[in-house]
Amino acid sequence: MLKKAVGQVSIAFVLFLLGLMISLQYKTIQYGGSNVNVQRIEELTSQIKKLESDKKGLANQVNALQNKLADYENAASKVNAVANALKEDNEKYKLMAGLEAVHGPGVIVTLNDSTKQIQPGDNANNYIIHDTDLLQVLNELRAAGAEALSINEERIIATTEVRCVGPTVDVNNSRFAAPFVIKAIGNPQTLQAALELKGGIVEALRYWGIQVNIKTSNDITIPAYNGVIQFKYSKPLQAQDKGGGQ
Repeated sequence: MLKKAVGQVSIAFVLFLLGLMISLQYKTIQYGGSNVNVQRIEELTSQIKKLESDKKGLANQVNALQNKLADYENAASKVNAVANALKEDNEKYKLMAGLEAVHGPGVIVTLNDSTKQIQPGDNANNYIIHDTDLLQVLNELRAAGAEALSINEERIIATTEVRCVGPTVDVNNSRFAAPFVIKAIGNPQTLQAALELKGGIVEALRYWGIQVNIKTSNDITIPAYNGVIQFKYSKPLQAQDKGGGQ
């Protein structure tokens, strides 16, 4: 009986020790697991902070690049505006210089030598067209507001010469004999009225039988000057030179 009691106590003691060991092992495992979880959380938190910092840095870079892009676009817009302005100025100056073909309303003036019989004692030169006659017609048209002029499809520009060469007239180094066709773009009625002014050039020409026909038109085409413009001696006056010339 005593042996049985001692055996039971021994078994109980062993079971107690086993339970104690299991309990200690569980706590050890639980404590170690907690350490692992805390360390992992700290690592993830650090990574999240780094990612947030990287995100902020990238956002700043994006903003900087967007600002640069906006600057480039503004600069490009200004360059385009300047380029467009230069293009418009270039086209305007080409028109003024006669380097562009143009069209518009105006008049067509055809002049031919006289068919009138030369009277004894008259100067035969009065019955044919000279360079001075053409120049006077051109001057009247310019004074009346002509914006573009041509003689026999030769554009009249600042350097155009109109001069007699024997029985012909030289225009832009091209020689022509009568008839001469002068085209002028401008207000048709104003141009016609200027030519037909009493005591004007047309009346004087008709007095000698010179044939002058003036026709108005709603659309006249005048070609561009096709020669070469060269300035051998003239050059732009610099700002420091202004006022110092003679």
